[in-house]
Amino acid sequence: MTGSSMIQRRAVRTPIAVLGVLLLGACAVGPDYREPPPVDIGSGWTQPANAATQTDLSTWWTSLGDPTLDRLVAAALANNLDLRQAQARIGEARALRDRAAGGKAPVVNARGSVNERRQSENGPLPIGSIPGLERDQTIYDAGFDAAWEIDLFGKNRRALESAEASLQATQADASDARISVAAEVARSYLSLRGAQHELAAREASIMTLQQTAGLVRKRLDVGDAAQADVDAAQARLSAASAGLPAIHARLRAAALGLGVLLGAPPERELALLEANAPEVVLVPIPVGERADILRRRPDVRAAERHLAARTADIGVATAELFPKLSIGANGGFQSLDAGNLFESASQTFSIMPVISWRVFDGGRVRAEIRASEARQEQAALAYEKTVLVALADAERALSDYQLGLDAVQRQRVAVEAARRSYGHAQVRFKAGDIALSEMLAEERVLRDAEDAYARIHTATAVNLVALFKALGGDWQTTSTMTSDSHPEGTGS
Repeated sequence: MTGSSMIQRRAVRTPIAVLGVLLLGACAVGPDYREPPPVDIGSGWTQPANAATQTDLSTWWTSLGDPTLDRLVAAALANNLDLRQAQARIGEARALRDRAAGGKAPVVNARGSVNERRQSENGPLPIGSIPGLERDQTIYDAGFDAAWEIDLFGKNRRALESAEASLQATQADASDARISVAAEVARSYLSLRGAQHELAAREASIMTLQQTAGLVRKRLDVGDAAQADVDAAQARLSAASAGLPAIHARLRAAALGLGVLLGAPPERELALLEANAPEVVLVPIPVGERADILRRRPDVRAAERHLAARTADIGVATAELFPKLSIGANGGFQSLDAGNLFESASQTFSIMPVISWRVFDGGRVRAEIRASEARQEQAALAYEKTVLVALADAERALSDYQLGLDAVQRQRVAVEAARRSYGHAQVRFKAGDIALSEMLAEERVLRDAEDAYARIHTATAVNLVALFKALGGDWQTTSTMTSDSHPEGTGS
């Protein structure tokens, strides 16, 4: 081996060795995200609750045992327009993640051209005095250009971490949207069914009041009652009848709202107004431990993932403080004759490592780092607030439902007592011990009690939906995100 060739090989090996040392010493600048900041969540529920392990909440509405509700929720989860938008946002976030992952690879462009040119004989190159060099030339060129920025300080890795965490946050937001849609469908449906029961009770009460008013008018005709008695009976009848349009309006609004929730024309579910369903059975439910809320609530998971993304963004900004190593290369074939374009003598090649370092920028990079740190602090505070709001939602929903169950039980006792009293009045009326007006008065008490029970039961059923929603719902988002994520995209 000649001395010149040895020198040439050393000249090539030296930058390669330097590059290897740089790559081995490369690190990701900026803070490593490990876990969210601790939040004081207390020691447990603030009131007695069934803390047994909560069953699967992903299909909680099926526990109500209503096939129509099951159908409505399934249709909404498949066709609701808000959920379809959420899926589109996931697609966008996944594409942005893939774009960030592509930053680790070099960019290669292929090229090919045919250049017809004429050079000046009076220019700096004396074309006319150089033998064999023609003024008119056709240059054939085929090859590639490549550029690769070595990720010495982890800018691309941090960008991928941020994009991955943002994707996971978007997936959690989609889970939150599914929970909200299912809850809104159940709320509207239970409100519709409750309004139907309330309507039936109100119509029964009106029938009793109509009988009473008719009886009072007959008594007026025979001189056994005064006009004031007739007016009072009519006032009670009119007051009860005046509430009917509002109940019908609630029924129609609930049915129309269900159509939109199902991604269909509003009138799609108007047929529900003509069908009845049995009353929903309301019982205490196991809510699990209070700390389980943080694992199940997708809005908490989304806030935590946003914090992870903002932490990675600090590293992206910090990497701008350090040198950048880029390698540019191009190669191919160039010839004045297309016939020998791809011969070895036509080959061209060049490689050019470039190190650049921003030494002065008026403080813009450090300002961006401070801005990234401020955004991270905002995300940490948003996470803490989300946790506390989630706990408050669960506590309030649990309290409302438990108190609602108590109210339902108390009103059920009142209805049973009124029903027994009315039964006694019927027996006494048939025996001639009391007048018809007294029996009708007892029936009015029963109908009023049934009306109040229907309203209390409906409100408590809606509170049950709010409780299921506040508990989070297990949409198994964690497994979805894990299967879709890249290992290198997670914070360490």
